[in-house]
Amino acid sequence: MDHFSYRDGVLHAEDVPLTAIAEAVGTPAYVYSRATLVRHAKVFREALAAVGPIHLAYAMKANPNIAVLRVLAHEGYGADIVSGGELDRALAAGIPASDVVFSGVGKSAAELAHALDAGIGQFNLESEEEGVELAAIAAARGQRAICALRVNPDVDALTHAKISTGKAENKFGVAYDRAGAIYAKLAALGGLEMRGLAVHIGSQITDLAPSRQAFTRMGELLEAIRSEGLTVSHMDLGGGLGVPYQPGEQLPGPADYAAMIAEVAAGWDTTMMFEPGRVITGNAGVMVTRVIRVKQGVSAPFVVIDAAMNDLARPSLYDAWHDFVALTPSGERMTAHIVGPICETSDTFAMGREIDAMEAGNLAAFRTAGAYGATMANTYNSRSLVPEVMVDGDKWAVVADRIEPSTILAAEHVPDWLE
Repeated sequence: MDHFSYRDGVLHAEDVPLTAIAEAVGTPAYVYSRATLVRHAKVFREALAAVGPIHLAYAMKANPNIAVLRVLAHEGYGADIVSGGELDRALAAGIPASDVVFSGVGKSAAELAHALDAGIGQFNLESEEEGVELAAIAAARGQRAICALRVNPDVDALTHAKISTGKAENKFGVAYDRAGAIYAKLAALGGLEMRGLAVHIGSQITDLAPSRQAFTRMGELLEAIRSEGLTVSHMDLGGGLGVPYQPGEQLPGPADYAAMIAEVAAGWDTTMMFEPGRVITGNAGVMVTRVIRVKQGVSAPFVVIDAAMNDLARPSLYDAWHDFVALTPSGERMTAHIVGPICETSDTFAMGREIDAMEAGNLAAFRTAGAYGATMANTYNSRSLVPEVMVDGDKWAVVADRIEPSTILAAEHVPDWLE
């Protein structure tokens, strides 16, 4: 459920017509619903509470806007980060450092030190080498870093290849058959406090069977490590639960996910850790755009919009579907190709799709754009960075400015020897 609905023929975000935001802020622009964020955060927490003691850390990479983070901080969520920059954002949003989990395969020495100094709650180690390096940094500071070891269970999440993270050929975690030995070695290092295991097999998971398989394997590893006299008090099961992008799509929800985990993890006697991302923010946002013109094509017309692949990259990267709707639909329909203005054929959002009838000047929105939208935006073709807006009831505010090409140009310099 989300809080985007039609009233008197106009698509609203909560109590605000999206047409009003488009006219005031310009297009393209992202719009988020606070009520939807809060609802999703509560639904996920309430479902997972049944599995026992839990820790929830929102996966910031899905949407790191500081206003979004502040909403989730108020809901008691920590942060799952993958960079020093994300750590700074989490802290700025009011998330306690003790509720931060640092994941990612490429943490630099500077980032590890920064996170230690901040006092984060847990490092998810992605390799033996990372653990050894962190142990040395922590020991030099007279500290012990609290850690979990991320394991690659060699399970196919049955998602898009570019967002799969749990197969043997993926770069994440340590090989399952070496995990026990690596855990024991790292537990013996003075600068580390090894307390748990972590796993995450992919994003946009729409079938719980692979997760069940991965978690079952992790339970077996938990028992094997404990049998060696080592402590495992926390099990981090990551995130990745998918959301529906197409109308009528039926996916497992938090309650289904929680029921599966309660069954698989019975008897683990651990604190269960989760890093939901897309499932919290995906349906909480839309991207509003305006039609530049409708161009005649061979098989169907091209609806050329002012949003482009630099504003919403998922369709060009993953062939992802985002429902495309008129803000003030006429009731007429058309079949068209939806494309942006960038000089790339990949700047295509849909081909041969049936949509609301469009003509030049019409406003439209891409639904389910609250995750992996603005955070992946760039300035290709010297375009501006897309702004972000948050709605709360009948109020709204810009929570990230549009960054114009002139501002970006001003940060570049020509050396004297090119004058």
